[in-house]
Amino acid sequence: MSSGVGVSPGNVPVYYGSASLKAVDRRMKVAEVVLRWMICGLGLAAALIIGTDDQVRRFFTVEKKAKFTDMKALVFLVIANGIASGYSLLQGLRCGLSMIRGSALCNKPLAWAIFSGDQVMAYVTLSAVATSLQSAVLAQWGQPELQWMKICDMYKKFCRQVGEGIALAFVVSLSMAALSCMSAFNLFRLYGKNKGRENTSW
Repeated sequence: MSSGVGVSPGNVPVYYGSASLKAVDRRMKVAEVVLRWMICGLGLAAALIIGTDDQVRRFFTVEKKAKFTDMKALVFLVIANGIASGYSLLQGLRCGLSMIRGSALCNKPLAWAIFSGDQVMAYVTLSAVATSLQSAVLAQWGQPELQWMKICDMYKKFCRQVGEGIALAFVVSLSMAALSCMSAFNLFRLYGKNKGRENTSW
């Protein structure tokens, strides 16, 4: 196959090389779109599952209601997944439009913006899951040395729903980590020896 060369709006040469390389680039585009839309859906689901979770227990004449706002780690998790869902929605729309148009991103400032956004969201979602897991462990098993009770013995339904939300948030955080690696590759290939080949991020 003959090779051609063009100049992108970002002033980075775009070369059209072998069919095998273009096939790999196409797979990366599809994988990125799938991951972004998956994060959008799962992040929203995790935020809704935890955000709507509550349980009321009666102790003699007193009613106690457990809700996600009682644990700051869960509040952080809901906010983080809500932001990740909105961010992935916008990026997913951008990726979808770029695939339809068949355009490739060769603009370095935009590539840096995408890379930075993915990195921030990956760290935020991972830290939210980590803090929520720590709180969930304490709620499940308590801390006998400090006389902290096993909250989940009293609020089983509440804890079970929180666990489901944390599991979804964990998948979101792993997907964001994978996306951050992909955006890093798509960015730094503009500076390496492969910068002359067709670039696939949007």
